[in-house]
Amino acid sequence: MLTFSCRLINQLLLFISFVLPLSLYADVVKPALIEINVNQLGQIEVEARVSIEALLTGINSQYKNTQEAPNADEYDVLREMQSDELEDKFLEFQKLFINQISLKRHASKNSIGEEIPLKVSDVKIPEPGYTKVPRISLIKLKSEIALDQVAISWYYPMAFGDNAVRLRQIDDKNKKYHWSEWQWLRKDNPSKPFSLTEVVAKRPLIQVVSDYIALGFQHIIPKGLDHIVFILGLFFFSVAIKTLFWQITMFTLAHSITLGLSMNGIINLPSNIVEPLIAVSIIYIGIENIFSKNLKNSRLLLVFIFGLLHGLGFASVLADFGLPDNDFILALISFNIGVELGQLAILLIAFLLIGIWFKNKSWYRASITIPASLMISTVGIYWFIQRLDLNF
Repeated sequence: MLTFSCRLINQLLLFISFVLPLSLYADVVKPALIEINVNQLGQIEVEARVSIEALLTGINSQYKNTQEAPNADEYDVLREMQSDELEDKFLEFQKLFINQISLKRHASKNSIGEEIPLKVSDVKIPEPGYTKVPRISLIKLKSEIALDQVAISWYYPMAFGDNAVRLRQIDDKNKKYHWSEWQWLRKDNPSKPFSLTEVVAKRPLIQVVSDYIALGFQHIIPKGLDHIVFILGLFFFSVAIKTLFWQITMFTLAHSITLGLSMNGIINLPSNIVEPLIAVSIIYIGIENIFSKNLKNSRLLLVFIFGLLHGLGFASVLADFGLPDNDFILALISFNIGVELGQLAILLIAFLLIGIWFKNKSWYRASITIPASLMISTVGIYWFIQRLDLNF
């Protein structure tokens, strides 16, 4: 007969098995990437890579899942529009967009700054593709600045979402240019001024390390829900430290390989292939947990193969954020460390909540491993169908 604790866990798992498939896979809004180009003549071109669908509906980073937004249906309709139709919609929104963003010139480093008028020069919207991944459009803006200005700053309202911005100083005559470091802007803050009169200082190594570790960790907790479920699948197979160690080692080794290869441009697979296959990995891990009791080499091989797929998923995050040219390897390693810390945090939480208390109970496998694995596979099946992006 099950103890009260065991019954409580089963009730919790049953509740989660109904709720998670409806909420875990979130359509997220990616942060806007802003590149400001200024040449030696004072000509300015701003390139904003954004989700126009998110702009038009006001769905920003406050929604962890776009389906929770009050106008989620409108957002889904926009995602399926042809590019010319969506461009017409943006034209109606264009004046508001220009009025909300801000580019300022600074005559000195400590000056408040004055507005630089901007106008849209071009809009490029891709045709709809795999709608489970946000379509990124390019909005180009242009202006000019007097050559006696020493700095410029950028503002992008929180209502439009998070954004990252960097400056490129261009010397067309000598065919030279210099990129600043990215500034991540959150909480409705403007950027720090970008100097126009000197080469922007390189970020300290400690800041590169901390920024990319944080980015890697955040991709697991709270944003990497599919990766979290996969890690939990490894945990529920066996709480034994040795078994967990070998599985996590194979998974880590594999996703580190494809992450590195992808960021170096050696390998690349489209999201409409990678995302459904990641869901398949979750389905398989849950099913094998039910029918297999001992760790076999075949499972380690499959965990390795699945890790290769998850590495391509991690790479999509870094592709958006970019890696600094001068600290490419350091940033890549730091991101990977952040991912590992996120994975270890999930395992630690699972062990403290479940493993440490019930791992030696005779009913552990029947009452915890099997129900939890059924839940994991069910979530995986739901995601797989959803990520196929079928229109019935």
